[in-house]
Amino acid sequence: MNRILRIALASVPVTVLLAGLSACETSKRGFPEMSTPTTDTDEMRRKREVVSKQIAEVAEGKIRYIMPREQLSAAFTRQFGDGTAIDKTVIRKVQETPKDKAVYYLVGMGLRNGMYRAMALPLQTSSDNSLYLPSNSARYIITGVGCTFCFFNFEKNEIVGTTCEENSGGSRCDLRVESNNTFFVRK
Repeated sequence: MNRILRIALASVPVTVLLAGLSACETSKRGFPEMSTPTTDTDEMRRKREVVSKQIAEVAEGKIRYIMPREQLSAAFTRQFGDGTAIDKTVIRKVQETPKDKAVYYLVGMGLRNGMYRAMALPLQTSSDNSLYLPSNSARYIITGVGCTFCFFNFEKNEIVGTTCEENSGGSRCDLRVESNNTFFVRK
């Protein structure tokens, strides 16, 4: 009996040790052994998070601005970020044929170093005819070179090019398209 008691008492520490080890997780599942640098920048997060803001609404065929035009001009100036001063904003309805769904663009026009500049941002229309500017809208940017006024050219309700108001030699309007916008600064 002494022998059985000694074996039982000798196995208690081994049993306690085994029970204690099995209760502890020794692996780090899901955690890397070394930290990896994060490649997710603020810009990348902002591109994934689409934020929309109501700009205007269409009522009885007329556009009623929800945001003051001065605020829109300031946002365009900030969006250009290169010294361009926007002094005029409009919402332009584009509809190639009466059958086509109308598309609306928010357009800001102004000058930089005496050269004509403009930016157009496509708006989304809701079922109640509200016009929203989403942060994932493309930016269509015109820079006039020797041209006092430039027009956006449309095909199937989309901007496809530009035209210079006067066709004097060497005058042109350069179009650049950028994805996304930071029109509204987040607080």
